[in-house]
Amino acid sequence: MIQTTSQIDLQLTNRVLELASLGIGFVSPNPLVGCVIVSADGEVVGEGTYNYDNVTHAEVIALEQAGERARGGTAYVSLEPHDHQGKTPPCTEALINAGIKRVVCPIEDPNQLVAGKGFERLRSAGIEVVTGILAEEASRLNEKFICWHRNKRPFVHLKLAVSLDGRISLHKSVSTALSGDAALKRVHDLRHEYDAILVGGNTAFVDRPSLTDRSGKPRRKPLVRVVLDNRLQISVDSPLASTAHQFPTMVFTNSGDADKIRELRSHKVDIREIEGGARNLPTVLEELASIHVQSVLVEGGTEVAGAFCDAKLVDKVTFIFAPIVIGGPNAPMSIGGKGAVALEDALRLRDLVVTKHGPDIEVTGYPG
Repeated sequence: MIQTTSQIDLQLTNRVLELASLGIGFVSPNPLVGCVIVSADGEVVGEGTYNYDNVTHAEVIALEQAGERARGGTAYVSLEPHDHQGKTPPCTEALINAGIKRVVCPIEDPNQLVAGKGFERLRSAGIEVVTGILAEEASRLNEKFICWHRNKRPFVHLKLAVSLDGRISLHKSVSTALSGDAALKRVHDLRHEYDAILVGGNTAFVDRPSLTDRSGKPRRKPLVRVVLDNRLQISVDSPLASTAHQFPTMVFTNSGDADKIRELRSHKVDIREIEGGARNLPTVLEELASIHVQSVLVEGGTEVAGAFCDAKLVDKVTFIFAPIVIGGPNAPMSIGGKGAVALEDALRLRDLVVTKHGPDIEVTGYPG
């Protein structure tokens, strides 16, 4: 069967998204980028994936593989090539100099240094530019990078493990493991995608979590552990404080307990005292952005989840439901805070994806 140009474009755009995804864990705070070079006679002659530490961009890697066979060919790229001098020369110039005649790219780069300028430069050089193919998929792949530039803050993904009746534990002072092994593996795969993981002070105190990425996958930067703890419940012998010399650990507070703060800092815990305290979420996110945290996985508890929902600072939501019902008046619900006063004010999710992990069910969606 002979493929049409549109089928080929779709197939190879899918391929560049696959190549870009190989950079997960290796590119933040930059974007995920993949590139495929196809010769004038229709053969794939070069492929590239961007890696922050390698510096060289995906387009240049693919062009170097292609060599002279790139001349007259097509470049498929997952994100608009940049046209400014940064750590590397402009990728637009590399494409032009290689003799590329056509560029297929799903979406524009949201970075104001790039946005639209790369496409404009290519077109001015006589290169045909095709955009929009698999644009939604490309945007989802780089959702963290896009949020980082458009909203000037980290992408926030709220993830909660709950019972079927929406409880997160038997009691607020009892640590309760709800998820099965398959769901726990999914959680660590999720952690691998993020720059930081965040919980509240009560969760850190009761559950005594380590909050590490145990996916087994390599990553460029260690996962930053963040605790919102106005009462400074975290102890120096907790798993978080006792390993702060090994894994970055930040605590946001307005406690004012100078002795406790001094003691925690002596254990390498990064204490951030902020006006308004740990529930001043815009400042928390601003502080995280200042250390190049592009994305945050919020894992609870009840009041932290509610605070992010109330502040409309949630970009993605995942509930992992265990097939159990807890009930009773003492089991805390998954979402606290003020909540919605009318149904039209409730957080409604769109683009839902439902997945099974052993006996547990994951529901993931985006606030509409």
